[in-house]
Amino acid sequence: MPLHNPLRRVALAGREALTLTRPYFVSEEKLRAWGLLAAIVALNLAAVFMLVQINSWNRVFYDALQNKQADVFWHQLWRFLWLALVYIVIAVYKFYLTQLLQWHWRRWLTEHLQGRWLAHKAFYRMELGRYSSSEQMPDNPDQRIQEDINLFSSYTVALSMGLLNALVTFVSFVGILWGLSAAMDLSLPAVLGGGSLHIPGFMVWMAVVYCLVGSALSLWLGKPQVGLNIAQQRLEADYRHHMVRVREHAEAIAMDGGERVEGAQLRLRFGDVLGNYLQLIRQQKKLAWFTNFFGQAAVVFPFIIAAPRFFSGAIQLGQLMQIASAFNQVQDSLSWIVNNYSDIAAWRATTRRLASFEAGLRAQAQAQGPSLEAADHLQTQGLQVALPGGRVVIEDAALQLAAGQDVLISGCSGSGKSTLLRSLAGIWPFARGRVQRPLDSMFIAQRPYFPDGSLRQALAYPQPASDYGDGQLQAALRAAQLAPLMERLDEVAAWNAVLSGGEQQRLAIARVLLKRPAWVFADEATSALDQATEAEVYAQLVQLVRERGGSLVSVAHRDSVQAFHRGRWQLDPAQRAVVPGSVTR
Repeated sequence: MPLHNPLRRVALAGREALTLTRPYFVSEEKLRAWGLLAAIVALNLAAVFMLVQINSWNRVFYDALQNKQADVFWHQLWRFLWLALVYIVIAVYKFYLTQLLQWHWRRWLTEHLQGRWLAHKAFYRMELGRYSSSEQMPDNPDQRIQEDINLFSSYTVALSMGLLNALVTFVSFVGILWGLSAAMDLSLPAVLGGGSLHIPGFMVWMAVVYCLVGSALSLWLGKPQVGLNIAQQRLEADYRHHMVRVREHAEAIAMDGGERVEGAQLRLRFGDVLGNYLQLIRQQKKLAWFTNFFGQAAVVFPFIIAAPRFFSGAIQLGQLMQIASAFNQVQDSLSWIVNNYSDIAAWRATTRRLASFEAGLRAQAQAQGPSLEAADHLQTQGLQVALPGGRVVIEDAALQLAAGQDVLISGCSGSGKSTLLRSLAGIWPFARGRVQRPLDSMFIAQRPYFPDGSLRQALAYPQPASDYGDGQLQAALRAAQLAPLMERLDEVAAWNAVLSGGEQQRLAIARVLLKRPAWVFADEATSALDQATEAEVYAQLVQLVRERGGSLVSVAHRDSVQAFHRGRWQLDPAQRAVVPGSVTR
């Protein structure tokens, strides 16, 4: 089992990375993606080729110094100038094309995952799934789209090209180092039969042993960093999310005097951020002790091994410097894990978070929910409605409503009235059964949403504001008792923050009156209005559905709303049933 776990982790990391990488490279942008990748690979190969040339230059240049050959020295200096210039050009374009690939990949992957998150109400279902006892939905999708995609694309390109560069460097320089290395004869102890062991290419084997030991120790010292990086990203996102909630509910918190409580909550979350980060720093410090010692020792290690041959006169200074350069290239390529372990740990954490987000999107694409069909009436068959925790509130409901039969949904608090309305909309993922309703329908949510922008955009949402003229927009506002807003159509504001609760509800009703659907489903749509204003806007809604040949379905607690409906669906929590009846006028 211990041997299998690392292999399984590597295999899992590979599968997750492939799941996230493959879509871009087989997408409509595959030619650009593969073209940039091929150019970057070619530039990496060219860079290694230039390093081989510089390694050969080392021998000639330092031999000229040792032999005091001035003409060779100046000639090699000019040669180095051209070698360095070509290498700089290659390095700059390698950097530029790498950044360009990361930019295109991030753009495409963001649009891809963001589109999937918004498609089929997945953003809504995933948020609800976080509170379900049977589902494990990823947290903070905003962070995963905005930050994790950027980190994943950057780390993946940088690390993969770094690994390729390390492999090519190793293949290119191991032969050079082997050719420059002398064989070594080691005496064997008597217990091993005595005699000697002939080791050709001794410097190569020393580089391999040196790096294997370094890599093993790096893996051991750096292993905790993966989990700590994952936790750090989650804690940072939770802290940011709570600050956003304070901003969104600023008025309620201010009215309640909840600043001290919110401050304590923020300090607690920030304390978790700092605590985990401190653990991460300590782990990185342990790894830094080793990697810095390992790197510094690598500078002198080849000289220590090759110095006896130099002092015996077997090799000259130029060959000694070439051996040291080749050894450092081989050692550096074999030490790729050691040199990049912190980035690998961060990449692994990011990949796991992004892969879990992608898996959540995939699960939501396959989610069931109620079967929604178009019809000229409203009807349900075998409708079962449950809460996120799994408790069923409605069982096997068979409801039917024809045009003109306005109905009021009532029941005690928590009985599932709003949940039933969401099921009729087809968005409630914890509902099962069949729902038939007209396509020409609009739903008014308990808490209406308005995008930041002009008032005409908020009123027309989600359609473009250009679809409606000023006269239509002003008529809808007037009918919804919002005449004072008629001259503010082009005013830009955060309307959810600027308008009062009652004004927001009336603006949501004005949106319905503007778009004139035949069927209207209202969830506590007038709870913040006085009875006189409520009567005015409900009269407008009833008139609208009559003219359009549809019906009005409302969830409300007030008795005053009964007058605008002809029937009632009473929710019975004990029987988990919806009982049809009539209203008392």
